Amino acid sequence: MLALRLTRAARPAVQLRRLLVAAASTGTGFLLLSCLGYALRHPESADAAALRLVWCAVPLAATAYLALAVARTDPGTRARTGLSAVGLGPARLMAMSALTTALSCTLGSLLALLVFLRLRGDPTGLPFGGTAADFLAADQPLPVPAALTLLLLVPVPATATVALFLRPRDPRPAAGRRRFGRFGAYRRSTAQETFGTYGRFGARRDRPPAGSRTSEAAADPDDSGDATAPDTGTGTAPEPPVQDPEPARTIPASQGTPAGLPWGTSVLVTGLAVHSYAGHEALAVLLGWLLIATGLVLAAPGLTHLCGRLLQSVRPGALRLLAGRALMAEATRIGRPLGVVCAVASAGYAMTTLYTGPAPAFGPLTTLGAAQVTGCAVATLLTAAVETRQCRADTTAALLRLGAPATMLRAAAALRAAALLAVFGPLTLAVATLAALPANR
Repeated sequence: MLALRLTRAARPAVQLRRLLVAAASTGTGFLLLSCLGYALRHPESADAAALRLVWCAVPLAATAYLALAVARTDPGTRARTGLSAVGLGPARLMAMSALTTALSCTLGSLLALLVFLRLRGDPTGLPFGGTAADFLAADQPLPVPAALTLLLLVPVPATATVALFLRPRDPRPAAGRRRFGRFGAYRRSTAQETFGTYGRFGARRDRPPAGSRTSEAAADPDDSGDATAPDTGTGTAPEPPVQDPEPARTIPASQGTPAGLPWGTSVLVTGLAVHSYAGHEALAVLLGWLLIATGLVLAAPGLTHLCGRLLQSVRPGALRLLAGRALMAEATRIGRPLGVVCAVASAGYAMTTLYTGPAPAFGPLTTLGAAQVTGCAVATLLTAAVETRQCRADTTAALLRLGAPATMLRAAAALRAAALLAVFGPLTLAVATLAALPANR
């Protein structure tokens, strides 16, 4: 009930993003039902029907990724001060995010079922010039359990993805947690010690020598005296007792270099190699493009971080420093959606422009799937930009209070966009050209 109230009371921009998730779910559900209709229409072509179902994994992954991006920017399920006192802890907020995602995806799946049934119920006015009869199977009875099972393939993975990535995590660093040592003693060191270490004098902590004033004061805390008073017997002040040092507080490094660039490059090269030897095998082509997309997603945060470093090179001014530091801090959040857009643009450019072989047949379902994947990729990138703006709201407000002009902030944003376009534009063209080389031979 609380999730429904938060969903209803959200702002129009939030509702629009949720409607985008529902629309993506509608398209994916319709593609899945079309695979079922093709299988009913052609029972002798089981392999072709299974291949169509496998290709639906691409729009399904795009829909789940968009649902995750929308859930991360939902202000209604964001942690705030005092919510835990009323029972809205991190786990409850994660559950509400997952429930909101499930509601949006379920609405889209039901809409896809209604559209599919509406088209099946009017065999005389079939759309797309009658070509829709191949996947609607209007003359065959529709198995309801199979249709419902296919429709569940959309909300279940999307909800599970949101719940997995937004699950509560322990904010304490691992180095600062207390650990139980031998005999129930607390320790913070992870080094292994032998049993005789506990028996040696002074092994656990630096203790003053026996008979000194410091050791007497530590042994008798009620008669420790003034720690600042000079020692008239030896001429030196007594040393304070050695205490167990506090663990160093680890501050999350937002400027750290993402470690996925070498792995992403390796996976990208592997995907290009698989695609080059794929020929006309549909599964091999799909595997190659999945590897290419995975490599681009892994390498894109490192490339975004590199863009930030290049902007700050060679005696930068305030504008380039601001733009470069922002790119370095937002490398992971912006880089991954950029990698997805780069992969989708590479695939589309290679198939429509650089492909010189026999003209591929782009039917209505292929056009729908391509449009949906492209739309999900672009919508995910825009949603990530919204999330970045929300995370930088405090920094932007502080800069404005310090007197930074708003025109400089807009110029920094334009400079960041130009730097990303200058790096990812040629990369997209290079990947598309290399992927289209085997088809041109």
